[in-house]
Parts: sequence; C-alpha cells; structure tokens
Amino acid sequence: MFSPHGPTLRELAVQALSSVEHGYDLLAPKFDHTPFRTPDAVLDAVAAALADMGPFDHGLDLCCGTGAGTDVLRTVCRESVTGVDFSAGMLAVGREQVRSDGPPRVAWVRGDARALPFGPVFDLVVSFGAFGHFLPGELPGLFTQIHSVLRPGGRFAFPIGAPLRPASPWYWALLGFDTAMRVRNTLWRPPFVMYYRAFRFGDVRRELTRAGFTVEHRALPDFGRGPDGSPRCRLMVATRGSGAPQASPA
Repeated sequence: MFSPHGPTLRELAVQALSSVEHGYDLLAPKFDHTPFRTPDAVLDAVAAALADMGPFDHGLDLCCGTGAGTDVLRTVCRESVTGVDFSAGMLAVGREQVRSDGPPRVAWVRGDARALPFGPVFDLVVSFGAFGHFLPGELPGLFTQIHSVLRPGGRFAFPIGAPLRPASPWYWALLGFDTAMRVRNTLWRPPFVMYYRAFRFGDVRRELTRAGFTVEHRALPDFGRGPDGSPRCRLMVATRGSGAPQASPA
C-alpha cells in the first residue's frame, strides 16, 4: 500500500489495532514509504527558517521517529543532536539512516516526551508530525517538559498548518480519520491515540504561554497563502525565558 516498498493493508490493520508504541515498532521498517512521514518540502522550509535564526549548539528532535527532523537539526546545530522517541523500532531505523559522525555528534535516546530524561541542556527543540499523539489535556504537561530541557533563551520550533476549510477534500478526509480513530478507541484496547484535528493554533499558543514561553510565528513562504491572505503553513517559535511556568488553571 502507498508504494511497492510500503506496508500492506494487512500490516496497517495490525498496526492500527496495536498500542501506539508497538504499532510504530511494527511500522518502522516501512515508515518512510508512507504518507505519515513529514514531507521533504516541510522539512526543507523549516530548515531554511531555522538557519536564519541560528546557528545553535545542541538540538533535540522530539518524537524523532526515523530521524527526518534529526537530519534537519544536523544542518543548524554545531555540537550535538539528540533524537528521542519511545519506539525502539523507529530509533533503530533512525540509527541506520542518519549520519552519526560529527560534527555535530548524533545520539538516540528511548524516552517518553511526557517525562524527558534530560536537564536544561538544549538550545533548540523541534518536532514534526507527532502532536496528534497527545490529547489536548496532555499539552500543558508536554510543553512544561519541553520548557524544562531548554536553556534560557532556547527555542522550541515546529510547523503548523492553517485550519482546513470544509470546501477542501482534506478537511473531510481528516475528519473521517479522526472519527474512525475515536470509534476504534471506544471499542478496542489498548488505545491508539492519533487525531489530526485536535492540535489547534489558538489552544497551542495559549498553552505554550502558560508553560513559560514567549511565542511568535513566522510564515513559511514556500506554501503560499490562502484566499484570506493568511499563511497556509507557519513556523511556531516558542522561546524560553528565565521565569518559571505559570500554573494551569484547575
């Protein structure tokens, strides 16, 4: 399915009925031959934007998967790049595919983004395509974790697309996918959390601010603008200040 080297329909079905971690372990060898991998156009646009903001010394690719974002960090970080993911299978593929000889040196760590095993040592954190795996109620804890591993002045950057309009076929495709996942998770255990429409710009900006970040966003010009003139894709850039995060309301 997707390509001659991609997973079969049966393999995707087995993955979809597994936990998130085990599902990605199963999919890892063929992941880069699916549409789930972040497109090169997005990676290149983010790399160009980060190059204008850098260079950076130490970078972290959060939920790194097979290492597409890790490769982006290699172009803008001078000393070290770390990829962290909770799927051992995805990390194994990343180790095979991404150059590890430095500079910068590259390390791979198995860990949960909700409990990162690092101190405040990074100048830049990026993430691509992973936020659908977190429920909205998990964002405050996730962003607090990211804040805690950045040095003062460090940045957390990720692309975010404009909301789709009902006239777009992709709007209905993603709505159908999310609905199917909600039905699946109601009827089957363990759950597989992946919702494309749950990561909303306004909610994300608010929770980043509460976590102690100063937030800005920049248009990624390669993707143009919508009929109303707004960018079709932005780079969200959240900068850690020196203060402590604000407490989330009860």
